[in-house]
Amino acid sequence: MTERNYSMNGPDAARAVENGLAAADWYHSDISRKEMKALMKREDQPAIRDTIVLLGLMILFAGLGVVLWPSWWSAPFWLVYGVLYGSAMDSRWHECGHGTPFRTAKYNDWVYQIASFCMVRNPVTWRWSHARHHTDTIIVGRDPEIVAMRPPALFRIFLNLFGLIDAMQGWKRMLLNASGKLDPEEASYIPESEQSKVVTVARTWVVIYAAVITLAVAMQSILPLMVIGLPRLYGAWHHVMTGVLQHAGLAENVIDHRLNSRTVYMNPISRFIYWNMNYHIEHHMFPMVPYHQLPKLHAMIGHDLPAPNTSIWNAYREVLPVLRRQLAYHNDFLKRDLPPTARPYREDLHEAALGETATASTHPISAVPAE
Repeated sequence: MTERNYSMNGPDAARAVENGLAAADWYHSDISRKEMKALMKREDQPAIRDTIVLLGLMILFAGLGVVLWPSWWSAPFWLVYGVLYGSAMDSRWHECGHGTPFRTAKYNDWVYQIASFCMVRNPVTWRWSHARHHTDTIIVGRDPEIVAMRPPALFRIFLNLFGLIDAMQGWKRMLLNASGKLDPEEASYIPESEQSKVVTVARTWVVIYAAVITLAVAMQSILPLMVIGLPRLYGAWHHVMTGVLQHAGLAENVIDHRLNSRTVYMNPISRFIYWNMNYHIEHHMFPMVPYHQLPKLHAMIGHDLPAPNTSIWNAYREVLPVLRRQLAYHNDFLKRDLPPTARPYREDLHEAALGETATASTHPISAVPAE
């Protein structure tokens, strides 16, 4: 492939189905049933703790911002509040959409609804969108959440550091849905029985935003919008910075998350904001493992995974040269080397080629995706 069509209704979508890449049988590292059952056990306590900390910090920093408004002394507090609203809520939206952080289902739904509103992502639409992302991860024409396409829209990614594309599209889509309509791509993966819910949510959000804007006009101040709405713009940079690293520059159209996803070690603050989604290979391979168990899962299957990037900066030093080369429609991508202890990509193909069982101990093969 040279030029790609990432539309859910385009020719590459049909090609993915024809080639068996849609809803394929993905590779999973070996882990015992007993160990997986223990890892998947859900608990309320860790997520309740983290949610109380997050909401408490948001109230604290927004309160300080309001008290010091309109002085420039309020700026640092708004910046922190913005990251908690416009970035930490991204990971909460993501994890609670999976239904794994809390044992109590209604807690997952409550946080998911709040986070969806903050991120301007219709909770019905994006639940189905993200389900497709996990079913067909980085499969061209099937995955609606590919960030760094080929060629990568680097200027778009830069603008999204300030929420200028995704948030605006979210508000635009909100108004479209509130009018009773769905975008054609949305309709391609949202069941018809769920589509009325999309409209109901959008109309509720319009009422909330209308109330906030009315209050701002009455006060002749943007202060209400600094609390609701604008943080999605000025606080987006962290979730974009970390989100790009999930899959950018890696292989497309492979059915092994070790080759199209990236695990990056991060500092404790970023891990709290990101809710451990830096363990991204592990999350995609076993998406029902709660966020607080991902470090343990990483330790258990690390022998079967590519070496993680040692920091955010280290990951970008790897990603940016690849994205720069891809600007010319090159098929360049980063081929992940698997350790000698790992099973190779598409072991069945290696067995056929070698005429014998290919094991990591006797045939240490680097991962070369078949695109």
